[in-house]
Amino acid sequence: MRALSRWRVYAVAVLLGFTLQAGAAGVDIPPLKSRVTDLTGTLPAQQIVQLEQRLAAFEKEKGVQIAVLMVPTVQPESIEEYAVRVIEQWKIGRKGIDDGVLLVIAKNDRKLRIEVGYGLEGALNDATAKRIISEDIVPHLKHGDFAAGVNAGVSRILRVAGGEPLPPVQQGQGRSSSLPFDPMLLLAAFIFANPLTRMLRPLLGRVPAAGLISLAVGVGIGLVFGSLFAGLIAGAVIFFMGLAGGGNGGSWGSGGGSWSSGGGSWSSGGGGFSSGGGFSGGGGSSGGGGASGSW
Repeated sequence: MRALSRWRVYAVAVLLGFTLQAGAAGVDIPPLKSRVTDLTGTLPAQQIVQLEQRLAAFEKEKGVQIAVLMVPTVQPESIEEYAVRVIEQWKIGRKGIDDGVLLVIAKNDRKLRIEVGYGLEGALNDATAKRIISEDIVPHLKHGDFAAGVNAGVSRILRVAGGEPLPPVQQGQGRSSSLPFDPMLLLAAFIFANPLTRMLRPLLGRVPAAGLISLAVGVGIGLVFGSLFAGLIAGAVIFFMGLAGGGNGGSWGSGGGSWSSGGGSWSSGGGGFSSGGGFSGGGGSSGGGGASGSW
């Protein structure tokens, strides 16, 4: 009887944890339809079309995919956490080369970030991305000139990325990874598993909480990729990370942002502008590099 009661407590705790985590999941990511997406209605339509044409021409020449996203807010997440989610969902950059760049601006939060894939971290490293933000973009944003800020930032990114030696563009390019799953999926899993584990610790204790979440993550990844090996690896990593994690005040993010579990979200259905359909990511992923800023 006591064992049955304990399992009921476990079940309630898991359901409560997933409910709380759903509220902390953050802002919706709009579908990728073009290289420039403005959900704030700030950028002039003509500028968006011109930026789209420049980025499309650069991609045709170099293979590098660059996307711009303007949103009202990323709360309750940090700009770093949101940028990683966007670039991972959009899959900017070529698969296996990961030469994608995302410039995301949260207008109401007064925050921005340049997220960079592994393949471009040689030229567009963290220090260079920080300089582009502070020298080219932020001075315009401080004066409310978002069009000039975005244009200056994109121009500098194009110049820097253009000097990076990369594999040539190939038609129908696609390479399968030698790993049974994308390692960056572990990063995404930990971003969500870490706060959920912290929530369950007071109810279950450190080890049971880590075990329960690692089991859920392992089963999920195993089913998604159809690989028991991938599920075992993911579950083991999440379990040991859960055991090693700090107290309830820990922070997590690709650029040092702290996790927040507040509520609220916005939908991508409102008065923004994108430059049209026909664009999709090439299968790339984030390297966790880049820089953030504010104005």
